[in-house]
Amino acid sequence: MTTGGTIPRFLLWVTLVVATVGGGPRAAAQAPGDAQRGRALFTAKGCAGCHLPQGQQGAGPALEELRKPQGGFELSGRLWNHTPGMFATLQREGKPWPTFTAAEMADLMVYLRAEPARDPAVNLALGQALLVRKGCLKCHQFRGEGGWVGIELTKYHGGYESPVVWATAVWNHAPRMAVEGRWKGLLYPRFSGEEMANLVGFLRSAVK
Repeated sequence: MTTGGTIPRFLLWVTLVVATVGGGPRAAAQAPGDAQRGRALFTAKGCAGCHLPQGQQGAGPALEELRKPQGGFELSGRLWNHTPGMFATLQREGKPWPTFTAAEMADLMVYLRAEPARDPAVNLALGQALLVRKGCLKCHQFRGEGGWVGIELTKYHGGYESPVVWATAVWNHAPRMAVEGRWKGLLYPRFSGEEMANLVGFLRSAVK
């Protein structure tokens, strides 16, 4: 893997494809995850090498900080926020970005104690404001307005229905966003609390 702005565009387009597949109408029927499989994935994908139990020195936040009761879209926001630091570390070490299928993400989310029922009721007005405030339209289009780097957000059918599918897309897409943002001089957006749930809820309401 190359560093900085020299990452091949082919790799970026591969990342985009991975991010936008699997979000079809049947996505909401994703089978329930399994905590034991999620734990195994956490190790196999290399997460356990940086996120160690409290009291042990790791490169990332302690395991207990990751495994806490949270909503599915809340975890998506945390995964998104985690990308820049982890991406830079993997680049320095020459390691590939670990991608997930929706089935794998379902297992990981259960292991990390993320439950969709913990996500709050959606505030559409706040979600609409976040779409603009977080700079999403600098790369994506919304009803024909915005950038041309990413997909038209109102055409991502099925991708907003399931926290699992959304988290998968967020994780697989985030490295490309980080690189594009670096090229364009954009500030990488961060999400906290209920923000991701409100943003996705608004986008879901806008899909025709």
